[in-house]
Amino acid sequence: MADSSLPLRRPLPERLIAAEPVGTPTQQAFRQAIGAVEELREQLHSLRASQAATRQAYWRQVGPLAAATVVARRALYAPLEKALLDGYLSRAELQQVTDLLVQNAHSLQERFGEDEAVILGRYAPAPVPTEPPLRAEAEDGSASPLPAHEQAATAARAQRQQRAQAARAAKAQAADTEDQALLQNTKTAYRQLARLHHPDRAAQADEPTQRAQTELMQRITAAYAANDLATLLTLLADAPATTSPMAETEALLHRYTQALAQQQAQLAKDLVAAQRADTTAPWSGTEKQQRTRLRQLKRDLRAELDYLGYLLPQLADPASLKALLRELTNRSQHAL
Repeated sequence: MADSSLPLRRPLPERLIAAEPVGTPTQQAFRQAIGAVEELREQLHSLRASQAATRQAYWRQVGPLAAATVVARRALYAPLEKALLDGYLSRAELQQVTDLLVQNAHSLQERFGEDEAVILGRYAPAPVPTEPPLRAEAEDGSASPLPAHEQAATAARAQRQQRAQAARAAKAQAADTEDQALLQNTKTAYRQLARLHHPDRAAQADEPTQRAQTELMQRITAAYAANDLATLLTLLADAPATTSPMAETEALLHRYTQALAQQQAQLAKDLVAAQRADTTAPWSGTEKQQRTRLRQLKRDLRAELDYLGYLLPQLADPASLKALLRELTNRSQHAL
């Protein structure tokens, strides 16, 4: 997985994660959440960078065939992205092309250690948590048959429970989506900072105070224009407790803290998954196994290069692309 889906793309200033507790408890909790997310992101980034380096070192040993395959797969991006913009594909075909872009990026990243964060960030859908379905069972858990009226009552209870669970899941998903939306744009933080620090609030103050307020607002506006959420959150976390309207700032920081806690949990899961040893990697196993895999791998790469060479002109021609997409649909396959 790439990190492109993660919100705070810029490193946060050191002063945001202060050693000494400062500010309100809400501000402190927010700083701790930021620190935990940044630490996990750094661990995950370092681990993935190390794993990518291992893959790249292996493929360099494989030789020119691997390098040529990477170049050939990268060449697929241009005609696929062009097809998305030319307007001759149906909605279903557009989705197929998007799937092909994502699959090609995953192949380059997971097999060869290439960094495909830009393509994946542009086209890969965000993961959506799902709830396991409810199973309608007898209350005592037995498999013995029940009278018809009790079966009907049990089925009705199961349906009510399923509807209630679906409603809770939808509500939780909506809340999660709203929380994560906070971390994908700067508008909410900017509006709150503008309310706190607009120069009009210092209209009756002395000239140095007015000048400082104006400079601060210019900094806020510049951060918003640059989509720099880290700076905006830093300013929110640093807002003095005497600033009005502080209650709104506290409520907003609490929402950010909740969203960051959710992200922290997902990052922890991603880190655990990334730490698992890949026993299917071609560089794993004994030396004899690796030599056998390498011979087969070179044969597979030659076949893959031949296929990619055939595929590239097909993707560039609208009629050939449509025919290819129909063939993939008929075969129920959407892979390159």
